[in-house]
Amino acid sequence: MTTPSPPIAASRASRWAWHGARLMLSFCLLALASHVTEPEAVTASAPIASAETERPGGRRVAPAGRLAAAPAADSVVRRLTIGRQLLHGDYVWDEEGVPPGRVRILVDLSAQTLSVFRSGHEIGRAVILYGTDENPTPTGAFPIIEKDADHVSNRYEAIMPYMLRLTNDGIAIHGSNVRYGWASRGCVGVPDEFAALLFAQARLGDVVTIVAGTPTASLAS
Repeated sequence: MTTPSPPIAASRASRWAWHGARLMLSFCLLALASHVTEPEAVTASAPIASAETERPGGRRVAPAGRLAAAPAADSVVRRLTIGRQLLHGDYVWDEEGVPPGRVRILVDLSAQTLSVFRSGHEIGRAVILYGTDENPTPTGAFPIIEKDADHVSNRYEAIMPYMLRLTNDGIAIHGSNVRYGWASRGCVGVPDEFAALLFAQARLGDVVTIVAGTPTASLAS
């Protein structure tokens, strides 16, 4: 005996109900997916905060409440190859192929030399005059606070060409007659030609680092 088939209308109603349930389930799943992914879309499209912002005029400043990352210190890429001992009054200057940038200055009282670095390359080195035990050259890191190409000392009434002032009490780098056995009253003296080259490169705020030595030269007028 065979089972009679259900009426055609009832069969169609059952299929429509099934399709309706599937559509409703699909809408629910889509709605759930949109709620899950919406925060990610907002985050991706939002501007990313930077460590610094730009103000009118192009000056870059750290935003309020945050500190801009300090620039990494230049590492020494190249030291000048001289091939001989520098004597008093000698200097070497070679900036060929060195990228532009701010300079760093190192005064080594033990070696009696001043070295100029730019973009990690040593571009200049000179033998120096420096202070005595009675008038020592201070050690430490000093920003250049004044430049004067035609400076005359008020204290000593001495001509100090291409002066780069380091302290308020008169310590500076300047052109000098660098001779063996001579010393300064605390300033760092370099040959005039070298002083002119350094003066053209150095800017206010550039840092001069002076490391300790043992001055032995006597003070010359």
